[in-house]
Amino acid sequence: TQYLVMPTAKITGIEDPAVLAAGARNYFADAWAERHFTEDAAKRKLPRDALSLAVNSVSARSQNQLHIHVDCVRPDVRDALTRRQAAIGDAWTPFPVALAGQHYRARLVAGETLAGADPFRLVADGIPGAHAAMGRQTIVVVGLVLADGKPGFAILSDEANPAIGDRAAGEDLQDHSCALAKE
Repeated sequence: TQYLVMPTAKITGIEDPAVLAAGARNYFADAWAERHFTEDAAKRKLPRDALSLAVNSVSARSQNQLHIHVDCVRPDVRDALTRRQAAIGDAWTPFPVALAGQHYRARLVAGETLAGADPFRLVADGIPGAHAAMGRQTIVVVGLVLADGKPGFAILSDEANPAIGDRAAGEDLQDHSCALAKE
């Protein structure tokens, strides 16, 4: 059920200055708009909290062309986000439990789409030191139904730390077999 969304322009990855340039395209908004490919592969409409987007850090990627993984989220990650949504606000905060063995920062964004919130910019501008070290960041976006019943997203970020074996591979929070489509 995994699909990749990538720009046709040559952009090496999360560290490329083009992702933060003035007037840069919101590639995450584009990727969310194309989630129907994952639903088509799953052969059913999926709830927003079953879907995710991920960009890996430089150390966790296999290509030198920006690409966003569009796929189902792992059930345990969805459940952790649902159970602990109250611990996430509109500013970056450490997520209270490890996800796929790694510790993430999290923040919520309200809205049906990501048109008004570019996760690249939210990480670069909101996490101290991230702007200068974008290549070490991973970003994961998971659709949510917020506590007020409105649509939104959990934005997750981790920074690679080779000393502890953390490559910052946000794709690890995805489930390429899409178990949530079978529920």
